[in-house]
Amino acid sequence: MVTEFKDKNYWAIILGGSSGLGFATARKLAHHGMNIIIIHRDRRADIAEIEEAFEDIREQDVHFESFNIDATNAEKRQILIDQIHKILGKEGKVRTLVHSLAKGNLKPMTGEGPNLENVDFQLTIDAMAISLYDWVKTIFNAKLFAKDARIISFTSEGNKKAWANYAAVSAAKVALEAITRSIALEFAPHGIRANCIQAGVTVTRSFQMIPGNETLRVHALKHNPFKRLTVPNDVANVVYLLSKDEAGWITGTIIPVNGGEHLK
Repeated sequence: MVTEFKDKNYWAIILGGSSGLGFATARKLAHHGMNIIIIHRDRRADIAEIEEAFEDIREQDVHFESFNIDATNAEKRQILIDQIHKILGKEGKVRTLVHSLAKGNLKPMTGEGPNLENVDFQLTIDAMAISLYDWVKTIFNAKLFAKDARIISFTSEGNKKAWANYAAVSAAKVALEAITRSIALEFAPHGIRANCIQAGVTVTRSFQMIPGNETLRVHALKHNPFKRLTVPNDVANVVYLLSKDEAGWITGTIIPVNGGEHLK
């Protein structure tokens, strides 16, 4: 395997990298020589299993650090940046920032049980959209980005389609895409490219928390030209491609990574 990022002092920061798309991305980039920092928020009961999975990254002869901290907390974010600054040293730079945070409310608007409230939208949009800008701006102010840096976040087909119980997350995805476009425009003079990946239906821990996810899964299988669902490695492969020098002219876009699932 070509390790084109090795010896370049490039780092990837993965926000939400302990499972799913984030972990697959961290693993893929590490296999190609990128140093990795994963920031995740998980229960103590799950840490042993997560650390075992992280061993695959540690075995790739790259520098690796992980922090089990809430990435949406402003005070903790600044503390993390100070630590990251020390880890990177004088030569290390952030080549790729991946936003894979899944911290939202999945509640219905009507019916029995708790319904969506204003605060649910606020918390979800802040965590799954605005936090991208918070991290970009904090890393930028700390002068940690490489001269040619890549910002990548994950959206979904819920950006245009209405699914029951998904309203708050759907609003967050739309906001995430708008923020990404603005980052692409306003940070371009500083060498920063920003794109969203719209993954197809992917069975991750976050997806399984969506009420009625089985219906979404069946629908995706029926309409996908290749008759299979997207898997995390499909998405990780595209993050890797977008992190390469050759992808430097791609910015401000929403890229479907779904095997043509959107065509029918």
